[in-house]
Amino acid sequence: MLANSDFNFKSPKGFFVVDGVNGAGKSTVLRRLEELLRKRGTAFLLTREPGGTSLGTSLRTILLSSTEPLTPLAELFLFSADRTTHVHSKILPALRSGTAVLSDRYHYSTTAFQGYGRGLDLETIHTINEAACGGLAPDGVLLLDLPVEEGLRRAAARRDGQDNFESEDIAFHERIRQGFLTIAAQRSEPFFVVDARAPVEVVCAQCAAIVERWIAAWEKELHHE
Repeated sequence: MLANSDFNFKSPKGFFVVDGVNGAGKSTVLRRLEELLRKRGTAFLLTREPGGTSLGTSLRTILLSSTEPLTPLAELFLFSADRTTHVHSKILPALRSGTAVLSDRYHYSTTAFQGYGRGLDLETIHTINEAACGGLAPDGVLLLDLPVEEGLRRAAARRDGQDNFESEDIAFHERIRQGFLTIAAQRSEPFFVVDARAPVEVVCAQCAAIVERWIAAWEKELHHE
């Protein structure tokens, strides 16, 4: 379950990310985590990429539904435009006010989709990601992992039609999945790889246990400031 860390969060700043392959259950997990934080009485912001800002909402429509083909580089720049707006207008102000932030996706998705999936140069993506985020890394990442065929089946069952990424071939999605797992093994921030094939209650319980530990560490850090 753990990629490169354990439950120890060092000097948490209040920022956590949920990421993973399409259809892995991010939305379900995030709803459960939202319930958890509300019950705790924790001040938090639940947001997403793309779409966490008004600009992001417009860019999300272009990226997922445009009938005009986008080059991989165009995708990279559009996601980066969303991200820098998201970080500077929503995430950083929330953190500065003592509000925890839980984000559905972050720059790891860009590395997985446009880097490993589309084949763009990883160093170029890293440079652009760092510039867009201002170097902001989360305290930890929940990575929901699932075999590609199952993820696409789930994604297709929950809504009508496919978005532009889900309509790509299996090989593309396999590269993305392996990209996520490579990222989880290489990054220095804590990654918690959760097997999303398990029953939903098991997956949600595992994720809640990690987030509980993170929030407790963050609240302790706040009290020490």
